[in-house]
Formats: sequence, structure tokens, C-alpha cells
Amino acid sequence: MRKRTAHRWQLTLIMMVGVFVALGSFWLVQVVNQSGEAAQADRFRNEPDYIIDRFSLVRMNKLGQPAYIVSGDKLTHHPLDDSSDVIKPFVHSLAGDQPPVNIHADTAHIDQGNTRVKLDGNVDVTRPATAKAQAMRMTTTTLTVFPDEERMETVAPVDLSLGASLAKGTGMQFNNATRQVQLGGRGAITLPPRAAH
Repeated sequence: MRKRTAHRWQLTLIMMVGVFVALGSFWLVQVVNQSGEAAQADRFRNEPDYIIDRFSLVRMNKLGQPAYIVSGDKLTHHPLDDSSDVIKPFVHSLAGDQPPVNIHADTAHIDQGNTRVKLDGNVDVTRPATAKAQAMRMTTTTLTVFPDEERMETVAPVDLSLGASLAKGTGMQFNNATRQVQLGGRGAITLPPRAAH
């Protein structure tokens, strides 16, 4: 009788250990599956949620009037950080009484709620001449534009022509609202000869 009771206790103990091992294994499999599903979901969350070919986007100002147009060959939107990548972007400002500014580049990254556009590769900025302002053209390799504030900046080398004057520098800040250009670094300015009186 005593042998049989001892044998039952051993059998019960072995079965309990087996049940705990089985439960532990089941729990471990669940944890691994959940982490795998989370990783898969994160991977898909980084995927673009839409891609638009040959697009055009009009941004309105606070008064409900068109402020600028961004267009390009292809726009890819990333939902994780609500940013967009653009191939062959073109930005055209429609600032009321200020001369319009046109910007071309190879690529652009739009972020911060569509308030910052970082342009890269063959950046070309033009502003036509008006009765109040001379024609302007600027070329650089990279440029950050803040369209709502009508300003742009770069730390890269810049070639700038304003009317017949030419300037080179490293780094630049340009404010279209105040029509001020500030070149950084050691630059060079070429002024046209004065007209004979």
C-alpha cells in the first residue's frame, strides 16, 4: 500500500511537471508569434500607403487663397511619419504682391505637416523680373524651403545672379517676403560696370 501511494505521488509529480512544461512551451510560442506579428505589422507600417504619378498639389493660405503649387513626376507617401518623397519636383509660389518663385530639383522630401520641403540635386531657383525687383536665379545642390514662410536656406555652395550681378558663396538664406538674400562663407561678387552718364 505504501509503495502504491509513493508511486502515485511520483506519478502525480511527474505529470504536474509535464503540465507546467507544456504550459510554459505554449506561452513561449504565443510570445514568439505575437512579437513576429508585431514586427510584420511594423514592416508594413513603413511601406508607402499611396503613390501618385504626375501629381499637382495646391496649398492654400490662411485666407483660403492659393499660396503655392507643388508638382512632380512621382509622389510616394509614408504614413509612419506622414512624409512624402517626390521625383522631379517643381515648386511655384503664388505669393500675392511678391514676385513668384519657381524651383526645380531632382528629388524632394516633404515633412513637418507639409511645411518643409528639402530639395536635392540640381536645385534651380528662378524669380522673374518685375517693376519692383530684378530677375534672380540661384543654383545649388541642396535647399530647404519653408513655403508658408516664403523663405529658403542651404549650407551648400551657391551661385546667384541678381539682374546683371553675380555672387558665389557657401550657405544662403533667402526671404521672398522681404526680398532679402544673405550669402555665407567667403564669397565673390561680380558687379556689372556702371552705366556712362
